[in-house]
Parts: sequence; C-alpha cells; structure tokens
Amino acid sequence: NSITQLREGQRLELECQTDKNSGAFWVRQDKTGSLHFIVFISSLSRVTFERNQKTSTRFEASKDNTFYQLVVKSFTQQDEGNYFCFMNTNQMLYFSHGLPAFLPVTTTSAPTTPRSTTQQGISEKDLFLKTPDPETSTEKELNFFCDMVIWAPLAGACLLLLITLVTTIVLCQRTRRRRCRCKR
Repeated sequence: NSITQLREGQRLELECQTDKNSGAFWVRQDKTGSLHFIVFISSLSRVTFERNQKTSTRFEASKDNTFYQLVVKSFTQQDEGNYFCFMNTNQMLYFSHGLPAFLPVTTTSAPTTPRSTTQQGISEKDLFLKTPDPETSTEKELNFFCDMVIWAPLAGACLLLLITLVTTIVLCQRTRRRRCRCKR
C-alpha cells in the first residue's frame, strides 16, 4: 500500500513477511530509477548495512520470526523512493511489491500571464517522445542488479578455482624436482 500523510522527520516502519528463512535485502529505488542498497538481514538476525557496517545513523533493521523490518529513523527528502525487500533462495530472487514513500508535494500557483497567440501547444505525442519510459529504465536497473547478484559470486568461484589450479601446479613441480634429485 502507498504511504499517506508522510511528514519530514517522521519515523517510517516497513515490514516484509516471507515463508522462506534465507535472509532479506532492503533496497530503495529513487526518483531517477537508481537502486540503493540499504541493509541485509540474515536468517540469524545479523544486520549488515552499506560498506559492511553493523549499524546505521539513518536506519534500523531487525528480524522477528518471518518478518523482516526496516525503519527509517527520521524520514527526509533523500529517503524518498520506492522501497523493496527481496531474498535469494535456491538461486531464485523473490521481490516484494514496491512501497512508495514520498513527502507531500507542496504546490504554489504560478503567476498568470497572458498567453501569446503564436505559441504552439504541445501534443501528447510530443510528451511521449521527450519523456523516457520509466518502466524500461527501472527494468534495466533491476536487470543490472540481478546480473551483479549472479555474476559476482560466479566470478569469485572462478578466481578461487584458478588459484587452486596454480597452487596445485606449483606443488606438483616441486615434488617432481625432489624425486629427480633423489634418483641421481
């Protein structure tokens, strides 16, 4: 559900319920569509914020049975966006629905000026051409994030295998040299 009546400085509590016990991530998607990692809460209730920090000045996070909670301590304009929780279970990513959290827009009336008769109106087609599709931008960001979740561990495993192979080759060559010296 959308959050209504949100005020600056207010405490915002978000909750994500799951039937899986594999930990949960919280991310925020800002107005431009960029994703921002907030926290990972492990299945053992261990909390890790950005830059591997155990605490945050802006957020609190916890786990209570099957509920993963995120608290924005004092909501500001920089906290505006869509909040998601997601989890990785058996190499599958499960995303919650986005929860929009925005401060109310304050509107001021613009000064009225007489409209020029030579000014051309902007058609709906013009607006469509000038405005990028937000779903495409969001989809690209999510695809990039998903790619990182998949490829980073895979690259790490390949590096570990390469190190193991090099170590094995070096040790085998040392063992051969010893055997050759003993036979002489």
